[in-house]
Amino acid sequence: MSGLLIAGTTSDAGKSLVTAGICRWLARQGLRVAPFKAQNMSNNSMVCADGAEIGRAQWLQARAAGVEPEAAMNPVLLKPGSDHRSHVIALGKPAGVLQAGEYATGRAGLAQLAFDTYAELSGRFDLVVCEGARSPA
Repeated sequence: MSGLLIAGTTSDAGKSLVTAGICRWLARQGLRVAPFKAQNMSNNSMVCADGAEIGRAQWLQARAAGVEPEAAMNPVLLKPGSDHRSHVIALGKPAGVLQAGEYATGRAGLAQLAFDTYAELSGRFDLVVCEGARSPA
């Protein structure tokens, strides 16, 4: 198994905390674990050692796993700029602005970035613990 998905029925259901706990537990079992959230929408971010910006929850999850936080753990960070636009942070670096109406067409490239990054992480770690975004339903 290369990955494990932690999903919930709503935002604020506790997925981030459960993911951090599972990362810590698996690391204590001797596994090299990486947290992963393909896309996060939050203005709460942290800066990694190399200057990359990721979601605060993924930064904390990496620390719980005993590994250095890195951009690959949260490849797409959307920082709301208003009700209709978000600033896009791709692999920790600013990558422009996405208007609400552009999301349907702009997400294909962001999805591919997330898929590629997950594949790269799963090649370097024993297990990738993925935190879902919103509900899987």
